[in-house]
Amino acid sequence: MTKGFLDLQKIRGVANYQFGEDVGQALFPDEVKIIHSKKTGRIRHIYLEGNLLATLRPTDGMFSLTIFGAKRLMSFLEKPRLRVVVQEDVEKFIIDGRDVFSRHVIAADQEIRVGEEVIVTNKDGDILAVGKALLSGKEMLVFKRGIGVKVRRGVGEEEKGCGE
Repeated sequence: MTKGFLDLQKIRGVANYQFGEDVGQALFPDEVKIIHSKKTGRIRHIYLEGNLLATLRPTDGMFSLTIFGAKRLMSFLEKPRLRVVVQEDVEKFIIDGRDVFSRHVIAADQEIRVGEEVIVTNKDGDILAVGKALLSGKEMLVFKRGIGVKVRRGVGEEEKGCGE
């Protein structure tokens, strides 16, 4: 077995664990390009067709998605998996990378756990941002104070790396 094959199996395994069974194969097809850290030799970035899909975080071994990766993931995840839907009047702030306050959440995947990678959308299902859940999906709908999602990147921001 080649190193490339083993790397592909590893990232698919992490994706299956993090996002759900059978997601790894769909998110990371055979054509992905895997970039390793020059310092540690560990897997760092995954590209498809020249676009950054995700970064494998060294801190916890999980993926941070880019907008491109989130779009790809949403194409085969059933609604509402990993989605947080926000009110129309805050869309422009979220697109610019501002955090999602729980009072602005109108729907959320009830299975979202604290610390999980999530996709922020509008009511029409358009991606606004990607980030990390600071509250569970249930808490986002109940709480009226506090940040629900720490946004890492909004669709209006220039692509600028993917790590945290």
